[in-house]
Formats: sequence, C-alpha cells, structure tokens
Amino acid sequence: MTIVIGGAWPYANGSLHLGHVAALLPGDILARYYRQKGEKVLYVSGSDCNGTPISIRAAQENTTTEAIANHYHEEFTRCFNDLGFTYDLYTRTDAQHHHESVQTIFLQLLANNFLYKKKIEQAYCETDKQFLPDRFVEGICPNCGAKARGDQCDNCSTILDPLDLIDKSCKICGNKPVIRETEHFYFAFSQFQGRLETYLAGAKAEKRWRDNALGLTERYLAEGVPDRAVTRDLPNGIDVPVPGFEGKKIYVWIEAVAGYLTASIEWAKQHQIAIEDLWNKETISYYVHGKDNIPFHTVIWPAILMGIGAKALPTHIVSNEYLTLEKRKLSTSQNWAVWVPYILSRYDADSIRYFLTMNAPENRDTDFSWREFIYSHNGELLGAYGNFVNRTLKFLEKSFSSKVPHAEVDNTIRKHTIQLFNDVGNHIEAGHFKQALEAVFEYIRAANRYFDEQQPWLQVKENVEAGNRTLATCVYIIANLGQLLHPFLPFSAEKVRKMLGINEVMWHEQVDLPVSISEVTPLFERLDVELIEEEYRKLVEGSR
Repeated sequence: MTIVIGGAWPYANGSLHLGHVAALLPGDILARYYRQKGEKVLYVSGSDCNGTPISIRAAQENTTTEAIANHYHEEFTRCFNDLGFTYDLYTRTDAQHHHESVQTIFLQLLANNFLYKKKIEQAYCETDKQFLPDRFVEGICPNCGAKARGDQCDNCSTILDPLDLIDKSCKICGNKPVIRETEHFYFAFSQFQGRLETYLAGAKAEKRWRDNALGLTERYLAEGVPDRAVTRDLPNGIDVPVPGFEGKKIYVWIEAVAGYLTASIEWAKQHQIAIEDLWNKETISYYVHGKDNIPFHTVIWPAILMGIGAKALPTHIVSNEYLTLEKRKLSTSQNWAVWVPYILSRYDADSIRYFLTMNAPENRDTDFSWREFIYSHNGELLGAYGNFVNRTLKFLEKSFSSKVPHAEVDNTIRKHTIQLFNDVGNHIEAGHFKQALEAVFEYIRAANRYFDEQQPWLQVKENVEAGNRTLATCVYIIANLGQLLHPFLPFSAEKVRKMLGINEVMWHEQVDLPVSISEVTPLFERLDVELIEEEYRKLVEGSR
C-alpha cells in the first residue's frame, strides 16, 4: 500500500505568501509522519507554469512566460526546501514528461467517449486580437454580485463560464470583448453525476474529508455537474493532440490537476517502478490545498480518474479555509501579504511551521498577526519546549559532566508517552494537525511542571536515587520529543536527536537513552518584542 500525498500546485507568477504555506504545510506533516511509521510514501507537487496568470505577469513585465516561470519555480523550490518540505518530486507543468502524460490522459478520455467537439461562443478581444482565456475576462458574478474572474468567483466559490459574467471586460486592455464562435472539446462531466454522488456519500460516511469540502461538493452536485470545455485558445500550455486543433491548448481543469498523476508517473519511471504499484485501489491519497481549489479536487479530478479507469480516487481531502493577515484579507495586488522569502530570511522555519499549524485555518478562517507570531515563538517554542530541553541538558552538562544517569524512567510518564504516539498519530491521519501539535505541547508543559515539582537540583544532594530517576525521565521525554515533533518542527527535532546522539527517526516510544550528551545548544533564540511594531509598520508602508 502506498500513501500518495499531493500538494496543490502554486502558480509560478509571483512569490509565495503565508496563505500558500498554511494551505500546503499539512502535506509535509503527513509525509514525514507516514515515513516515520515505515509506510511507503509518495509526496508530489510542482509549479503551475502553463496558466493564464503567468501570461498576464509576462505581459506586465514585457518578458516571456518562460522567464517568469523559471524565476518563480526556482524561488518556490528554495522556499519549500528552506521550510523543510520533503517532496519526493517537485516538478513543473511545462516539463516534457507532464505534457506527454497529459496528452495521453486526453487521448484516453477521447477513446473512452468522454470528450466531444462543440462549437461555442467565446469572448474575443478585438484590441488584443485574441480569444480571451477565462482569467482574462473580468466582470460581475451573476450569482452573488461580487467582482469575479471568468473561471471562478472567489467570493461565493461558483465555477463560472466567462460568458456568464455581467459587464465583461478584457483584463489586458480593459475594453469590452466581443463574442465569436470557436470549436472546442467538451468533457462529459454530466455522465459522472451518479458515480460522483456515490463517491461523495462514501467520503461523508467515513469522515475522510474536511467539512468545507463536503459542503461545497454537495452543493455542486445538487446543482448538477455540467459538461465543460477542456480546450482553450491559449498562448501557452499543452497542445491538443488531435488534428484540426492546432494552436489550441488543453485547459487547466484537466491539465493542472492531472499533475498529481503525471508527477507520480515520472517518479515511478525514474525509480523503475510500475505506476500501478503506486496508484491502485489500495492507495490512500491525501490532497492538500486551500478551499478555493475544492471543486477541482472533489469533482473534476475524480471524474477524470473515473474517465480513464484509474482505481486510486482521492480518499482524503485536506482543504483549509483562508488565512487572514492582521484581520484583513490577504491581497497580493495591494501587497498586503507576508512573503515567504522575506519571513524565511529573518525567522526560524520551525517558528513559521509552529504558528501555521497551531493557528491553521482547518475549520474556519484564522489570522496571522506579528504580535501573535512573536509571542507564540517566545512563549511556546522558547519558553516551554526550548526551555525544558535546555534546562535539563544544561543541568546534566554542569552537574553530571554530560553523563545521563542510569535509572528507571517514571512508569506513569512512560505510559502517557506510549499513548501520546497513538493519539497524535490518529489526529494526523484524520487531518487534525492542530490537535496533534497541541497534544505534544501539553506533554511539554507537563514535563516542565514535573521538573519543577521534582526539583532535581535539590534531589541530587538530598536523594541521589530520586534525582537520577528524575533526570533519566526528563532525558526520556526529550528523546521522545525528538520523534514526536519531527513531522511538525523538523529542524529543532533534529537538533534534539543530535544532542542525544539518536540517529533513528521512528514513530514509537524511544526506549534506549544515551549514555552521555554532546554539546548543548539552544533550540531557539528570544525574539525582541519591538519586532512586532517594526514588522507591522513595514507591512503597512509596503501596501501603500
């Protein structure tokens, strides 16, 4: 059995911000955890380099789509690496292997009679002399009245056709487009209505999806799944492999979501493994993304997989709500965002991972504020976790010449630790990452109370045996934190294991304790609270 984890593919048209990380971080937590358990894991994602947003950015900067895609793909790769993301393959949609696999999927759907040609009317800009991709058409959503793009309304999550918009305008020049006839392939989504309803009922019964995914998908299916055009008149992308359709491209609805499978095919090829050994009816798959991507993962992608006869339908949907910033909606156009390259240049990656897990928008929108970020670092990471590790190991370094006393570990704490691995693992597998990390930090707070109550600094003088037991127990707790926190805070967990001389990474109780410890170094440094005002001022000034 394989655990396939797919992280949503960010558009390579601008830097990542904290909203992206909040949505994607659960994927890495899952991958690290399942590897610790000894499971076979395939964790894939990549940069979306074919989409309309890249064409828009290239036009704005008077450069090529290739130059934009290369720049941001390289930046994304660095950021994910610095955040500790452990993708088995992080690729890109303009890679040759992706183009070839998508064209194969397209031809399979055609051979299985799920694609048909249809003449349609489409927005055409006479000023720019081109048919307009969906995102190049802007106007008013007919459903809720908010400003929307031609593919989807971000306000009410309705999937749109550009012709549905009221007061249409061209994003490039601002002029009103005309409507012209063109021919495209349509995907017969409507043929999958019944199968999708059965599929949704199974996910609901087994509680494998987040509530927002269940609710939105129920709404889409209740409205009826319409057939959709899956080719477009686009300047860049994957060519339609059918004579007579030269110059037309396979649309993002098929092309981008197929990336999970195409990346898996490429990884399998590189490792000389049959894709059927990875993607089959036994496969457990997690799809990790923001709520704006829900229909693409719960309706469109399952229908495509059904259409090509694939057995590995998405089993778990991990769809986050939105992360706001200082009580305001993130806005890249207004520069109201904390950009990932910036925050990584100034702060510990584990601090970012900790905050975005503890304050994850799992069930509702949550807020990032510099005040909360700085205080959570100083209070929880430094004050609780870092403090417990440091006070214990420094005491051993000073009073025991770095030797760990040989003594029996407190049995109550051992039982609690064994249970904790089980509880935290269950939370992770169910997609409850905040609960999982909270359970570990409650364990850390209890460990600090234990140290204070036992007073080993007095015990070693008055009752040596009791002091040895206390310190052995504290080292035992630290050793297990080096395992329990590996999925969440991998950099500090590695420091802990290094100080204790533990090489193995595993998801069960760490029984064997070291004889001695190596040089003790602090896990975290205190952050000056004056940074709160400094960072907030930069944010406000940058958005003006």
